[in-house]
Amino acid sequence: MKQVYENYTAEDQKVWKILFDRQFPELPKAATREFLIGLEKVKFSGEGIPNFEETNKILREITGWEIYAVPGIVEDSLFFDLMANKKFPATTWVRKMSELDYLEEPDMFHDVFAHIPLLANQAFVDFLQAISKFGQEWIEDEWAIHLLSRIYWFTIEFGLIRENGELKIYGAGILSSSGETRFSLSDEPNHFEYDVDKILDTPYRKDAMQENYFIIDSYEQLYDSLPEIKSKIEAKLKAKEATV
Repeated sequence: MKQVYENYTAEDQKVWKILFDRQFPELPKAATREFLIGLEKVKFSGEGIPNFEETNKILREITGWEIYAVPGIVEDSLFFDLMANKKFPATTWVRKMSELDYLEEPDMFHDVFAHIPLLANQAFVDFLQAISKFGQEWIEDEWAIHLLSRIYWFTIEFGLIRENGELKIYGAGILSSSGETRFSLSDEPNHFEYDVDKILDTPYRKDAMQENYFIIDSYEQLYDSLPEIKSKIEAKLKAKEATV
């Protein structure tokens, strides 16, 4: 599948601009510095929907990654296979004007605006590629994939980072939502230090604001936790087998 840029309508472009212009003012005080740097590098703006070909030329030079167009949510096996090979699956469709505030399925604003800028950070993409290789290894084990999804959810999608003593956002699920951007940094939800054991034991919901957020101190911390993630999930798999 390819992004056919000329197929975007005037409404598509207007929706992108509204979403971008609504979220962008939040970012300097809320987003991780690396997201802001990445946003500048990939040259996203409210003036036009990103062109995948142009963005991919930039990303390949920085980290070797690229956007891979998909029609929507893909099966786990394809999802992990793509990212293990430095290809980030992203939809090409943009929500309708009537869906500005809520979508049942992620659209391009989430997949591209919120995810792609951090693909310019080497430690972050190294972590993303590594957990995708774990996914390839465990693809036949539903419980293992569920546990791995908790790691992905509380880092890539809904992770927070501490920078200069302040909480900042790096999770794409937060960065694509103006409401969750404000909520995640408030005193309302639970904030925990990054803890692999606790994340593996924490369920999540897709249909509401998160109750729990985990805080890293650096993207290198994520990468350095990979052996622990693998060993802890393997231990849980063995424990589950022993009870059968």
